[in-house]
Amino acid sequence: MEKLVINGGKRLMGSISVSGAKNVALKALVAACLTDEEVIIENIPLISDLMVMVNIIRELGGKVEIKDHAVSVRLKIFKKEKITLEDAAKIRTSAMFMAPLLARLKKAIIPNPGGCRIGARPIDRTIKGLKKMGFDASYNSDDGYFYLKASKKQLKDNVTTYSFEKSTHTGTEILIMVSVLFKGKTILENAAEEPEIDELIILLNKMGAKIKRINRRTIVIEGVEKLHGTRFSIGLDRNEIVTFAVAGIATRGNVFIKGAHKVELSAFLQKLQEARGGIERKEDGIRFYYNEQLKSTSVQTSVYPGFMTDWQGPWAILMTQANGNSVIHETVYENRFGYVKELKKMGGDFSLFNPIVERPSEVYNFNLADNRREFYHALKVYGPTKLHDAVVTMSDLRAGATLVLAALLAPLQSVIFGVEHLDRGYEKFEDRLASIGASIKRVKDD
Repeated sequence: MEKLVINGGKRLMGSISVSGAKNVALKALVAACLTDEEVIIENIPLISDLMVMVNIIRELGGKVEIKDHAVSVRLKIFKKEKITLEDAAKIRTSAMFMAPLLARLKKAIIPNPGGCRIGARPIDRTIKGLKKMGFDASYNSDDGYFYLKASKKQLKDNVTTYSFEKSTHTGTEILIMVSVLFKGKTILENAAEEPEIDELIILLNKMGAKIKRINRRTIVIEGVEKLHGTRFSIGLDRNEIVTFAVAGIATRGNVFIKGAHKVELSAFLQKLQEARGGIERKEDGIRFYYNEQLKSTSVQTSVYPGFMTDWQGPWAILMTQANGNSVIHETVYENRFGYVKELKKMGGDFSLFNPIVERPSEVYNFNLADNRREFYHALKVYGPTKLHDAVVTMSDLRAGATLVLAALLAPLQSVIFGVEHLDRGYEKFEDRLASIGASIKRVKDD
C-alpha cells in the first residue's frame, strides 16, 4: 500500500504542464476498436485507468503498443463478445466497449460498470436508446451482466430518433459510436454537449464517420459501411487545469499553466473572477495567482456548459480560504460529498444540507429514484478556515485530488492513503506538484 506524505503551508510558484484529457483518451481507445485498421492516439495520459482499458482491448483480441505518450491500437478480429467482470469492475468506461462490439459483431455481453462510487450512475438511458435503435437488451441480476444483440428489424435502412430523458455524457458517446456503423440515420436529441464529446466526434469523422452536431443538443449520424485508421492527438485535461489553478491560488502562490488558454473553462473562470482569484491570460497559457482576499460564492454544478461536477471538490478547498460562507449545490450526482468527513479531520468547517428545490426533476440530472434520505445535495463552507495536518483516506479520484489540495494548505505533515484512486486520473501528480514547490512524496506503507 502506498501513501502520500505532504508537508503543507508552502506557496506554489512556477510553470506546470497538463496531461491529455482522461475523459477523451479512454473513449478514444474504445473508438479505435470500431475499425480493423490501426489507430494512433497521441498525448495520452499514462494513468492506471488507461492501462485497464488497454488490458480489455488485448483480451478482446486487439494489439496495443504504448510509446512515450502515444498508443497504437489495432483490433482486426474480436476474439469474444464478453467483457470480464474482473476488469470491468475497476473502471466505469469498460461499459463503452458495448459500442464496437455491437457495431461490428452485433452482440455484446457487458457487466454492470464499476469505477468511482460517487453515485448510482445507472446506464438505463443508454439501454433505452439501444432498444430504440432495435437492439434487444436484457439484464441478468444473477450474474450482473447486460446481454445485448441486434434484432431483425435492423436489416433495412431506417431513421432512428432518440431523445435522452436527461443529459448523459457517456450515453451520448456510446450511442454515437454504435450509430456510426448502423444502417440508416440516427438522430440523438437532448444529447450531452461537453467538449470531450466533440473531440470524440472529430476523431470518429477522421476515421470516416459522418457525424454532425446540428445544434447544441442534437447530433445526426449517417451510418457508413466501414471506418479506417487514423492518427489523432487529444486536447488537455480541464480537470487538471482546475486542480492546479486552485492549488496556486489557495496556497497564495502564482502558477502558470501551459496551454490552458486552449481549453473550455468559461464556467470555472467566471466563478473564479467572482471569487476574486487572479487570472492572467497569455499567448501560451493562463497564470493563476492569489490576488486579494478571496470572496465567498454560491456554485451549482450542472452539465455543460455549467460548472462541472468534477470541480466541486477543489472549489470547496478554495472556499475554505474565502471570506464568508459559500454554498456548493451538487445536481449531477446524488451522493458526491464523501470527502467532507475527511476534510473535517483537517479542521474544515462545513455543513451538509438539502436545499429546497422547486421542480427537482428539472434541476437534478440524476434519477430521483436513486436518491436516499441520507444523501445530501449541498455543502456550506464557512470561511476563512485554517486547515491543519491529519491522516486521511481518499474515497475516489476527484476526492483524492481534493484531499491533496487541503494538505497543501495545512502546515506540518499530512498523510493520505488510497493513492490508487488518484492514479486513475492523474499522471505523476506528486512530481508535478513538487516541480512548483510542494513538499510531497509517495512512500510505501510498511
